[in-house]
Amino acid sequence: MTVSERTMQLEEQIFSPYAALSKNTQGRDVPEEECDLRAPYQRDRDRIIHCKSFRRLKHKTQVFLSPEGDHYRTRLTHTLEVSQIARTIARALRLNEDLTEAISLGHDLGHTPFGHAGERALNELFPGGFRHYEQSVRIVEKLEKNGRGLNLTAEVRNGILCHTKGTEASTLEGRIVRLADRIAYINHDIDDAERAGMLTENNIPNDITSVLGGRRSERIDTLVHSVIENSQNGIIQMDSTIQEAFDRLHDFMYEYVYLNPFAKSEEKKVPHLIGTLYDYLQVSGHLPEDLQRIAEQDGIKRAACDYIAGMTDHFAIQLFQNIYVPKSWNI
Repeated sequence: MTVSERTMQLEEQIFSPYAALSKNTQGRDVPEEECDLRAPYQRDRDRIIHCKSFRRLKHKTQVFLSPEGDHYRTRLTHTLEVSQIARTIARALRLNEDLTEAISLGHDLGHTPFGHAGERALNELFPGGFRHYEQSVRIVEKLEKNGRGLNLTAEVRNGILCHTKGTEASTLEGRIVRLADRIAYINHDIDDAERAGMLTENNIPNDITSVLGGRRSERIDTLVHSVIENSQNGIIQMDSTIQEAFDRLHDFMYEYVYLNPFAKSEEKKVPHLIGTLYDYLQVSGHLPEDLQRIAEQDGIKRAACDYIAGMTDHFAIQLFQNIYVPKSWNI
């Protein structure tokens, strides 16, 4: 028996009846010989960690555009926090931690530079709209590895696609990631907003803190415990009182942070920058060579959208400056 076969045998023995067993995966679009060391979802996790899109997350905005401090979250640190929270829940519920981790690590691969401001800008420009969760799936299916994609399992791709709005994931592991994503970003955004001097934890209404806790670690602990203690019979959920307080915290963050003029003062520049790059890249010869294939297959607008969505904040700004800002002439 190989190591991966032994792993899958252990899954049958210790996992919940509601867990997604590795042996029952719907498989990959392109069949492959199985690895003798890693079960299918372990391989997916490793492929995501080693791909270029994952590495670029470290230079993509979470909430605050290009912050100067060393301790503000980026899209990468957010992804790692989601993974940690989701894995804790999955392990406690005896679900598939490897699948949960793979979905968590891949869920934001398709996010644009400049956070949701960049996503909104591309959504306005690209025919049919742009949604980062769909782009994340496009990356793992088509864009990575020079067009070959990562050839991930169906369950991981489904969890990535369904991690935010609309249809729920087909697995409980994917549904855990959706909750963990929200738990992570609301609480770490409070931390970053404090660091930016926009609010203190004392600003959070007492009817929220009295239920969830006054500190970030307390709130996360309360929320995670509530999910674990109230999820049963194939349903992932929180206690209704905790859920209501969590929803009020989300509304509070929209008022104080997500729509705050101070935090969003630079975002008004994003549509012009993204729009200018989008138009420029549709001119013949302006796309890099690896995107020419996408232009031939799916059209120049799709290729320009793919290229911009994959950029880091710094690269997008630098490209804009290289194209449109005059440089000094050295004799």
